[in-house]
Parts: sequence; structure tokens; C-alpha cells
Amino acid sequence: MADDMIQAGMLGLLDAARRYDTGQGASFETYATLRIRGAMIDELRRNDWAPKSVHRKARNLSAAVQVVENRTGRDARDEEIMAEMGISSEEYHKILRDSCNSKIFNFDDLGTDTDPLSMIAGGSANPLDELEDERFRRRLTEAIASLPERERMVLSMYYDKELNLREIGQILGVSESRISQILSRSYARLRARLNDS
Repeated sequence: MADDMIQAGMLGLLDAARRYDTGQGASFETYATLRIRGAMIDELRRNDWAPKSVHRKARNLSAAVQVVENRTGRDARDEEIMAEMGISSEEYHKILRDSCNSKIFNFDDLGTDTDPLSMIAGGSANPLDELEDERFRRRLTEAIASLPERERMVLSMYYDKELNLREIGQILGVSESRISQILSRSYARLRARLNDS
């Protein structure tokens, strides 16, 4: 997989070298960075098992979380999210499972519906700068800090301590699938809170 990503990045660089136009106003480094990143994301998406409907349902889940939390002023509960979406418990848990197993995000999920390359051509800010700037990091940190304690704990064990779902489940005394659900719900909350700010 790593070799495939390196190869995709190299192809993106070669494509950038062929297509670069100094008249567009972007430096080659900026243009090449976006082409390389785009080629790597395309490679990840080619290997993504999930159909677009899984990504759409995950976005709908985040939107429902956002509506409930805006209405109630507190963390959304599973029952409230299901009611907002008009779905059964079984369908809700299926969405959580599927979205946890599918972590390739669209540009829509990153808060932009514009193709990054057209943003350069139009003279807009580089989306990589927007994602990496201090404001975004602060918003993300605040969003994580606002999660319920159990979700923060699971995120910390998964990302900071790099434990797998089974190991986290053993520590917390719950099943691996329950940890998967907690992660999915935390992703949905984070998307909703980042979109709301």
C-alpha cells in the first residue's frame, strides 16, 4: 500500500510538471503539492470499499447530530439522532459501523465543495493552508475537548496510544464493535461541530 501511495504521488508530480502554467498565479510548489495530494487521495478512493452512499449517510448522520445539538444545547443522544434521521436502531448502527470502516473523506467532508485546483486557478487561498492553519487546529482541539469523556478517551487510545479496537475494548470492558460505534459517533460529532463553527 505504501508503495502504491508513493507511486501515485510520483505520478501526481509528473502530471504537475506537464500541466503547470505560470500564468495561473500559483507557484509550482503550491500547484505540485495539490496535484500530488489529489493523486494520492484518488488512489485511496480507488481502494475504498465503500460506495458513495456510505459517505452520504455519514454526512447525513453528522448533519443530524448538528441539528440535535443546536436544538438541545448538549451532546446528542443516539435516540435523538435516530429520531432526527427517521431511522431504526438497526439502520443507525449499520451507518455507524460502515462510516467507521470508511475513513476516506470527500472534499465536502473537509468543508469545501470546490475542486482545489480550480481554487488555485481562481486565485483563492490554498486549501492546504486553510486545513493546516492555527485556526483550524484550535477549532479541532476545541471540538475534541467538547466531546463526551468516553469518546475523548477512545479517540485518545486509538490515535495517541495507537491501540486497536480490540485492545481498547478489553481496557474498557466492551466489545470491539461497541468501540467502533463510539469512534463513528465521535467522528460524526466532530464533523458536525467543525461545520457549525
